[in-house]
Amino acid sequence: MPRILIVGGGYAGFYTAWKLEKFLTRGEADVVLIDPLPYLTYQPFLPEVVGGSVEARHAIVNQRRHLKRTHVITAAVTHIDHAAKTVTVSPAVGDDWTMEYDIVVVTAGSVSRTFPIPGVADTAFGLKTIEEAVAIRDRILTNFDKAANLPAGPERDRLLTFVVIGGGFAGIEVFGEMRSLASALLKYYPQLTFDDTHFHLVEAMSRIMPEVSLPTSHWVLKNYAERGAEVHLDTQLKSAEGGRCELSTGESFESDVIVWTAGVMASPMLRNTDLPTEERGRLRVRPDLRVVTADGEIVPDAWGAGDVSAVPDLTGKGVGGYCVPNAQHAVRQGKQLAKNLAASLRGEGLKDYYHENLGAVAGLGLYVGAFQSGKIAVKGFPAWVMHRGYHGLAIPTWERKLRVIVTWGLNLLLGRDIVSTLLVETPRTAFETFASRPKPPIPEKAPEPIKRSLRARRKAEAEADPELPGAKGVEAPVYANPAPEPANK
Repeated sequence: MPRILIVGGGYAGFYTAWKLEKFLTRGEADVVLIDPLPYLTYQPFLPEVVGGSVEARHAIVNQRRHLKRTHVITAAVTHIDHAAKTVTVSPAVGDDWTMEYDIVVVTAGSVSRTFPIPGVADTAFGLKTIEEAVAIRDRILTNFDKAANLPAGPERDRLLTFVVIGGGFAGIEVFGEMRSLASALLKYYPQLTFDDTHFHLVEAMSRIMPEVSLPTSHWVLKNYAERGAEVHLDTQLKSAEGGRCELSTGESFESDVIVWTAGVMASPMLRNTDLPTEERGRLRVRPDLRVVTADGEIVPDAWGAGDVSAVPDLTGKGVGGYCVPNAQHAVRQGKQLAKNLAASLRGEGLKDYYHENLGAVAGLGLYVGAFQSGKIAVKGFPAWVMHRGYHGLAIPTWERKLRVIVTWGLNLLLGRDIVSTLLVETPRTAFETFASRPKPPIPEKAPEPIKRSLRARRKAEAEADPELPGAKGVEAPVYANPAPEPANK
């Protein structure tokens, strides 16, 4: 059987493997998926994980559970040698090894794109992984606990100041969820007021959410202003050292929660391959998702999809002529790639990837949303329902859909969960604090000198002083013993 090796288990990789199991018969190909994480992260739900509306584990999809006939390897691919058709696999534990393949599918995804701004790498959170979303939520909840015990002042302001960098969909959505969560928390903290919380979103462009119309983006700005959240347009972050945010406008404020959402870039793993890439570091592919050289020559047995690939947008609406890196395209590209792979194995014709975007929908916090499709715009509660309906059905597998929808229903009845699990970052603290430990060994004392007998002492003294009785050549005096007295006296 030919071995199809899928590098990356995100949207594109997971859907490619999932659909190959449907399109291929048993024995037609051996499908292997390699990814450092054992799950797919449904990233559109990360803002709702931050806001406490979606349980963290429900926003991820286990690969081994749902890929029945795919060999899943939890490890990183650190090098691809397509000329030799081998990859270097680096597990978390153990030695690296080399794996051979017949066909490679590169779907390694993307990572947060950052700039060398002082303090960002040391203090900010990204929003690409489920772990980051949980950490942001827990930090917000814990900061409210801390701030409630402090008097008004700089330290309390720092704990209750929240900053988001980037005004795209991810930044706008997480900003709204954070504001919604903070507003809901105030009723549990009578020591704090609405005016004690401060929210800042920093965007370098003159507008937010380029996927929607300008009037819709203005409505979002107005909605945030009414909710006490400030958006800084045409503004850049200059420094975040020590949590102190300094903006290009001269403004500055201290924050304990800084979230970076200012763009993504192709996985750096692609630098360690001999596959052709374009100027932005993405894999060059044709509309049918086969890898090509800069001259348009097809690279045999190499395919690519998702954020890591520069897929031409045949609708003509893509940025620079390519599909934008988002979940909608990655999912659909994965499905088309699986169809084309199956057709290629059987000698059938291939189809180009084509997707006409029907619109964009965003959740801006509980009960608030925005939807745009052409000139049609929906705002507020109806758009929020549309947002939840779309993503509730879009997350892969019915098992995940049911978990998410049931959680939403319970939250409507019982309210969102506001429990912080920040201590999970140091899970052994409580055990270590009270655990019994062996007593330290008692240090050994120096051995005491052995007491010498009276005869030995006298001999030593005599040897030291020749004049003493008993010394060599000196006779010791003789003492007469007195006669014993009568016993009957």
